[in-house]
Amino acid sequence: MKSITEWLETVRKLLDIPIIQLKDHDLTLWNLLYFIVLVFLLFYLTKKLKVWVIDRLLERFYIDVGVREAIGSIVRYFVIAIGFVIILQTAGIDLTALNVLAGAIGLGLGFGLQNIVSNFISGLIILFERPIKIGDRIEVGNVEGAVVKVNSRSTTVVTNDNISIIVPNSKFISETVVNWSHDDRKVRFKVPVSVAIDSDVRLVEKLLMEVAAENTDVLEKPAPGVRFLKFGDNALEFELRAWSTTLLHRKGMLVSALNFAIHDKFWANGIEISTPRRDLYILGGNLGVTLREGGTEEHSNPGQNK
Repeated sequence: MKSITEWLETVRKLLDIPIIQLKDHDLTLWNLLYFIVLVFLLFYLTKKLKVWVIDRLLERFYIDVGVREAIGSIVRYFVIAIGFVIILQTAGIDLTALNVLAGAIGLGLGFGLQNIVSNFISGLIILFERPIKIGDRIEVGNVEGAVVKVNSRSTTVVTNDNISIIVPNSKFISETVVNWSHDDRKVRFKVPVSVAIDSDVRLVEKLLMEVAAENTDVLEKPAPGVRFLKFGDNALEFELRAWSTTLLHRKGMLVSALNFAIHDKFWANGIEISTPRRDLYILGGNLGVTLREGGTEEHSNPGQNK
């Protein structure tokens, strides 16, 4: 029993060894361990709190998942800020004694950590203003995909190839962002169609409207439409315009399905899809032609007949 008491006394003396001398208080090993353990618990518990707020509390009110994620993140950051101050105080660390350290940290933030701070502030702006949210289909720079996670420093976007791209939050504030589903998930798709110059334009319009009506991913309201755009050099140019909410993340799939259906409709009704035509005129010179008939070869040179 005496050995245990002596061992504990030795441990206590080791923990009371001053590490940093502050103005009115010495920072000991015990203060440091106390601070590290409580900060770890703070981040762990606030993460659990965020999950509970998103999946349990706010789900009862049928709030959109993007709004729940934003509220959950804000609650976590708020609790972390309050908890961090409380931990510093209970650890015996006087905040006024850290003015010099805070100044040094501020100087470091101004130089080496400015990008991190910029992304963090941008993350807060995204959470409050919500220009993008989880589930949105967005385009920023060369990145196009679905937003699956908005963190404090970066946002995760998953492309149609199932590739996760980590985008710094500052890009969503400083660059132009195309959000396909910001306020309304209805998006209009445009499918260009070119037909032969002698085609029946009213029949083309009728067939395109049938294609849109038979596709289950095309909305009835707003109604699809057909536009006769112009008379081309060798074709009549139309455009099928259709609205959809189900294939925002697979827009190529909808356009492909409509193109397949248009091809089949036109083929069945004798409508010729226009293809580019090039006429070749020979103004002069020699052109050698080889004709094969019945296994024989005959060579002619038009230039010799001039």
